[in-house]
Amino acid sequence: MITDLTKGNPTKILLNFSIPLLMSSIFQQLYNMADSIVAGNFSGEDALAAVGASYPVTMIFMAIAIGGSLGCNVVISKYFGGKDYSNTRLAINTSFISFLVLSLVLTVVGCFLCDPIISALNTPNNIFADSSLYLRVYIFGLVFLFAYNICNAIFTALGDSRTPLYFLIASSLGNIALDILFVAGFGWGVGGVAWATFIAQGIASVLAFVVLLKRLKVLNTGDGKKVSLFSLSMLSHIARVAIPSIIQQSFVSVGNVFIQGLVNTYGSAVVAGYSAAIKINIFCVTCFTSMCNGLSSYTAQNIGAKKLKRVIRGYKSSLVMVISICVVVTAITLLFSDTLVGLFMDTPSELATLTGRQFLMITSPFYIFVAVKLVTDAVLKGGAAMASFMTTTFSDLIIRVIMGYVLSPFFGTNGIWWSWPIGWVISTLISLVLYKLGTWKPKYARNLKYKQVTV
Repeated sequence: MITDLTKGNPTKILLNFSIPLLMSSIFQQLYNMADSIVAGNFSGEDALAAVGASYPVTMIFMAIAIGGSLGCNVVISKYFGGKDYSNTRLAINTSFISFLVLSLVLTVVGCFLCDPIISALNTPNNIFADSSLYLRVYIFGLVFLFAYNICNAIFTALGDSRTPLYFLIASSLGNIALDILFVAGFGWGVGGVAWATFIAQGIASVLAFVVLLKRLKVLNTGDGKKVSLFSLSMLSHIARVAIPSIIQQSFVSVGNVFIQGLVNTYGSAVVAGYSAAIKINIFCVTCFTSMCNGLSSYTAQNIGAKKLKRVIRGYKSSLVMVISICVVVTAITLLFSDTLVGLFMDTPSELATLTGRQFLMITSPFYIFVAVKLVTDAVLKGGAAMASFMTTTFSDLIIRVIMGYVLSPFFGTNGIWWSWPIGWVISTLISLVLYKLGTWKPKYARNLKYKQVTV
């Protein structure tokens, strides 16, 4: 259902809009974690390590898809919030075509670079072949990955956070079922989990596209003119937001690749423990991110409608909601760290379990900084303040990578894990300063007390 986020109580609007996004995030992470859980429990510790070793590379492709969709989401939200339905449709059409071309280019490039990348990561020889297989199949499905993400971005830009949830639930359950069938039933190992993801993601993206086309028929442009399928000027407008988002997301993933390369030097048991722990960490952080994505769409729509006071009220409401979730998630992670790590392996080695536990015990107490940063960054993104948004993220990753390499010679793997909290704390402070400076506000409203009649 298409929803106008510029009207109604901000707290109620954001809660109703963000809860489906949170549920989508949970199922998305279950979707991603299913591969590692099934591989680790039915094919052994090396299979888990193989999936984990290729994970940072798959996240680069995911980063491009998510970053690009964020750019499309902001532009579409602003036009929709301003009731400019002709440009809303043009932005949607241009986004689809651009994403299709980009996904095809990345598929070709990825196929050629697959093995060199795996080799450059210092991947242990005993898991190299399986890591390469998993990554190659994943690359074949990039068209589906990009199609689903752009559909999801458009749904949320139009105020519909429930439809993507329904597709994600069905896709997640289908992926889990196929994982078990292909790995436990057919004995396909790492290849089985890769093909399960390919099939489940493909079906979900096609169905989401079909439903979106039907939904867009009710979006009346009002002037009776046929909307073009593609516009270079619109692509340029989208790119001004999308490219910084892609760079930011990709930079995060490239930073994780450097960290993965450092972790790989400690052997496959440490890789397996880290693979389990990082999936749990990403699950937690992504839950916060999903709640914040609703705030980005809300911010963009209200800026388009010139209702800046609603943005500030929404920011405060989101802080309360996300921090509340953060407290619960942190408590669960600290109390049940061994159990959570054990989900990924049938008979984990002592070193693998210790690695996973230490990572979670060091990082999870600092989730509150992540929560505050992500809520603040959501307003920066929604306001298209991409330079500010990139600054906060780049500072986090640069600090994390540098500190990982600096501390590990003295403290081993624990030195790597401590790089996460250090980066989070510093980048959160930077994000808060940029928000207070008002970099997210449109030019006409900066350094002014903007008067509004409707809030």
